Amino acid sequence: MAVSVDTVYRTVLLILNKEQRGYITPDEFNKTAAQVQLEIFNKYFDDLNQLLRSRQNDLDYADRVALLDEKIAVFKTQATTGGGTLGVFTPPANMRELGSVIYDGNEMQRVQRSEFYNLNKSEYTKPSATYPIYLYENDLIKVYPDTITTGVSVNYLRKLIDPVWNFTTSPPNYQYIFTPTNSVTNPSIDFELHISEQTNIITRILMYSGIVIQNPEIIQVAAQQAQVEQVNSKA
Repeated sequence: MAVSVDTVYRTVLLILNKEQRGYITPDEFNKTAAQVQLEIFNKYFDDLNQLLRSRQNDLDYADRVALLDEKIAVFKTQATTGGGTLGVFTPPANMRELGSVIYDGNEMQRVQRSEFYNLNKSEYTKPSATYPIYLYENDLIKVYPDTITTGVSVNYLRKLIDPVWNFTTSPPNYQYIFTPTNSVTNPSIDFELHISEQTNIITRILMYSGIVIQNPEIIQVAAQQAQVEQVNSKA
């Protein structure tokens, strides 16, 4: 379940108003929201690396690793590659990080340029259609032997889609009217992060606005109030 961009924006506005800290426009919010989502996502990998280095065996450790993996898993996907001329394939445009490269149902071995030169010297280790290898250089996947021109797919971590709070206006007051995420025209886009990150997202956006909230319960109460206002606005 995603984090509602409307709930987050309404909560931020509510707290800003209570703290008498002014107003954040939809455009300012969208830019800050995209930055915050990326920061939180990047921190997943730092946290996961730290946990894996600690080599703990307790149940709490396993739960934390599983939760982080669950938060990252939604961004893992698979797609076929473009190109294929002389074994050179183009990864998907939305790829953030390459996971594995698949050919004929099997994962290919990834090697560095120096390894490739050594492997290619011997008839015993030279790549073949049965045991192909690949290099990943300059954002291109180079498969050897280069007679392989089709049937290559990749498992990868995709880029995040920026959250967007879209709106329309109408006279006479020209107030911002939220455009739902299921709208046919210019739909809003929810945060892609795990629902458990809602308080964290709001806290970080408020920090960019100069407000530091020490007690997360304040944000949770404000979010509940914002959701009530959200429901009432649709009635």
